[in-house]
Amino acid sequence: MSAHRTTVAGVAVDTRHWIGGQRVASPRTFTDASPIDGAPIGEISRGTADEARAAVAAAKAAFPGWAATPRAERARLLHAIADGVEKRTEELANVETVDNGALLRSHRRGVMPRVAHNFRFFADWLLTLEHEDFATRGHTNHVTWDPAGPCVLITPWNAPLMLATWKVAPALAAGNTVVLKPAEWSPLTASLLADIAAEAGLPAGVLNVVQGYGSEVGDALTSHPDVRRISFTGSVPTAQHIAVSAAANLTPLSLELGGKSPLLVFADADLDLAVDLAVEQYDNAGQVCLAATRLLVEEAVAEEFTRRLVAKAAGLRQGDPRDESTDIGPTIHPRQVAKIDGFVRRALAAGARAVIGGHPGEGQYYAPTLLTDVRQDSEIVQEEVFGPVLTLQTFTSEDEAVHLANDTRFGLAATLATGDPERAERVTARLVAGTVWVNCFFVRDLKAPFGGSRHSGIGREGGTWSFDFYCDLKNTVTAPKGWKDHG
Repeated sequence: MSAHRTTVAGVAVDTRHWIGGQRVASPRTFTDASPIDGAPIGEISRGTADEARAAVAAAKAAFPGWAATPRAERARLLHAIADGVEKRTEELANVETVDNGALLRSHRRGVMPRVAHNFRFFADWLLTLEHEDFATRGHTNHVTWDPAGPCVLITPWNAPLMLATWKVAPALAAGNTVVLKPAEWSPLTASLLADIAAEAGLPAGVLNVVQGYGSEVGDALTSHPDVRRISFTGSVPTAQHIAVSAAANLTPLSLELGGKSPLLVFADADLDLAVDLAVEQYDNAGQVCLAATRLLVEEAVAEEFTRRLVAKAAGLRQGDPRDESTDIGPTIHPRQVAKIDGFVRRALAAGARAVIGGHPGEGQYYAPTLLTDVRQDSEIVQEEVFGPVLTLQTFTSEDEAVHLANDTRFGLAATLATGDPERAERVTARLVAGTVWVNCFFVRDLKAPFGGSRHSGIGREGGTWSFDFYCDLKNTVTAPKGWKDHG
């Protein structure tokens, strides 16, 4: 086995960058460890500004040819990438589970199929993308989506391949070239994606992958004058840093950031459904930006809701994510465990009560936690924990429920449980959120816009909104006369 490869769950993964259709090593490396047991799983090439610049140069060189490639051919290649993902679903699922600790059964049945679907959806959407011409005083207006240029895509560690391809697929479909920077805590499936894209016949330089540790690579990419779009999913502080970096070049940004989403439970709701929705927020060890971590329950049913929630949560099995019976896996990194525990300890010291959990387990596992007796202005209510920690507060009226739901700096999502459709309409109209779910959770259609309000982000992606971001929209206005006879 090469010094630049590691074997994970029987799968060989190249640990070098992918730049201009070639593997490129860096003099330094960083260690990638599995959250399952903390064991090292690979030494990853640690990129520098040199590799970042080389990747942008490769993307810039490949852009004219890829932008000129007919839509049908771009779509065919994206479908070929999807075929490759489907062919390697088992390998991708196993590698990602070892690398980021999410459930293997989820990767097999939901995540990797969604990865393939990301490519197929945007390939097909590209072929139907058009705007009806319209007239202005007899002149014809014709709107087109022109490829923008090299795009930098920076992705998080909680759903590495799914969130990467949610950006890569529309960027490539739009005719752009891409430099992908995966999260340093979960870089492996991005490397496998490069292999799959190359095997599918994607031209060299159209997709590049640069791995980094710390901010050196990211800073070099986001400040580069040849980059035409930046899409980032991650924390608010990092987004603020990226925005400053991109400002000098006025590079357009799409930012999907943190959340502190509410789950509003009204007394007329199906309580069993509401409890199921609440327990679902522990999915992926709470490492989900959309998670409704603030449970807001109408006072009349709060005691019964809490009793059922505690009973339901007691049945959750935490352990090795490769085990089919496991419900909650590990936290991604020891630093994240410490961060979560710090939030909980400070909340308890401030008077909160742990109804369940409230402490770490062995290794990188944190016990599913429910905190009550929390103040609306407390840190645990206002700031994103990004772990299996829920808070519970009560309300007595719709107005109070909406006030509590909206009273944070975030606005990514909200979930509502009620048996009254008129109430659902009233309340959802008043909630500040990019996505609102009524009596359901995490139902996402790629045709729909996705993004956050306030500090939860800037912009929307999905369906035509993705092409609006990844393209320069052009309106061509043609006069009704002035043509010469070419007959």
